[in-house]
Amino acid sequence: MSVTIESSQKTPVLAKQVLGFHYGDEHIAFERTYRMSNAQRVLIKVHPDCSVLVHAPAAASDEDVLNAVKKRARWIYQQLRDFRAQLTHVVPRQYISGESYYYLGKQHMLKVIADPGAKQQVKLLRGKLEVTVRQKNSEKVRELLDMWYKSRAKEVFAKRLCIVLEQALWVSEHPPLRILTMKTQWGSCSPNGRLTLNPHLVKAPRECIDYVILHELCHIAEHNHSQRFYRLMRQVMPNWEKIKSRLDGMATTLLNGVC
Repeated sequence: MSVTIESSQKTPVLAKQVLGFHYGDEHIAFERTYRMSNAQRVLIKVHPDCSVLVHAPAAASDEDVLNAVKKRARWIYQQLRDFRAQLTHVVPRQYISGESYYYLGKQHMLKVIADPGAKQQVKLLRGKLEVTVRQKNSEKVRELLDMWYKSRAKEVFAKRLCIVLEQALWVSEHPPLRILTMKTQWGSCSPNGRLTLNPHLVKAPRECIDYVILHELCHIAEHNHSQRFYRLMRQVMPNWEKIKSRLDGMATTLLNGVC
């Protein structure tokens, strides 16, 4: 049984269960999902929140899956160690003036303005994110920022999709686009070709946004991460691996809402 390591896979699943094994002194638990497709690969994903997911064929026994995963134990352990190291350097948001927030790959200082008679809103002015509230309230500031990011994401993603579609010659119709907050994925593509993108992605540089959109567009032609899929990716974005690495390095910060 072959093993493929991927960062994003949208294959439908039948059920889930938790398995685990020891690597040195550490017990590594992972969630197994059952793939409905006929593919024989075991796909391993380690997320920034340190969860481990393994997509395996339904015909594979738990013992077969465990043996396949154990062959990548060192890589999994390294990924977990790297993500944990990143998490130790992040500070939970307080949604107060002076904090730094990303938008299109650039950091902007937050300025909270309390004005009882003003409209509650978010504006990007002169490199600062200005949030106006009637009275200082961290939860309200968070709510307004979330709404602003989703609004900007909807506009930016629509524009970037139109641009990169010119490269995706295999896509005959403009695919529908949905914005959905996800904890561990930047995007997905449904069997009928609908794209779903995470609004947190709008915090990343444009080239990273383009990479995710192109990745999902390639799934319209090839749902699994096959050789054909990667050939398409190389055709439309020859340096996609470098861009993916850059996005992966920002994942903990952007997905977890920390500074």
